[in-house]
Amino acid sequence: MEQTPQETKWRSELLDWLKSFVLIGAITALIYIFIMAPYVVQGRSMESTLHDRERVIVNKAIYYLQDPHPGDIVIIHPDASGDNWIKRVIAVAGDKVEAKNDQLYINGQPLDEPYLAENKQKAAAAGVTLTDDFGPITVEPGSVFVMGDNRNNSMDSRMIGPVRLDHVVGRAEVVYWPLSSIRIPR
Repeated sequence: MEQTPQETKWRSELLDWLKSFVLIGAITALIYIFIMAPYVVQGRSMESTLHDRERVIVNKAIYYLQDPHPGDIVIIHPDASGDNWIKRVIAVAGDKVEAKNDQLYINGQPLDEPYLAENKQKAAAAGVTLTDDFGPITVEPGSVFVMGDNRNNSMDSRMIGPVRLDHVVGRAEVVYWPLSSIRIPR
């Protein structure tokens, strides 16, 4: 049975649309898997920098090109559970990390942490320290030491140890939700 020109045109147009959708789907999947993806902040471990239920865009490609730097806010898979955590990189391979008297030291030098000012005030008002004493801990090659900004409410490298680089998913680049809170978290 021979197709009419109208049927041939209809089928050709349908095939073109189908190809377009498949191509768009493939490009979207590649971007999501290798370049960037959305992430929902779960919990209070990064307050006051990031808040529970905020949404961030995560740059997954950056760490194909370079290793994480101290101060980067990263998404990690700390274990085989597949859970994602969001933390701040405090130290990198070869660094010695310790805390004494609510002050963090990297290689014996005090670390300036202006992002903790609000949390330190709250802790002082409550009569507690923000960062309990620990260490020294030397970060092994291929790893980073991560901590939450809300130190009294954060499961991080103080408990689980340094995080291997292959467990670092990407860097948080921008908070995009809620709209009233759009910003670059640093």
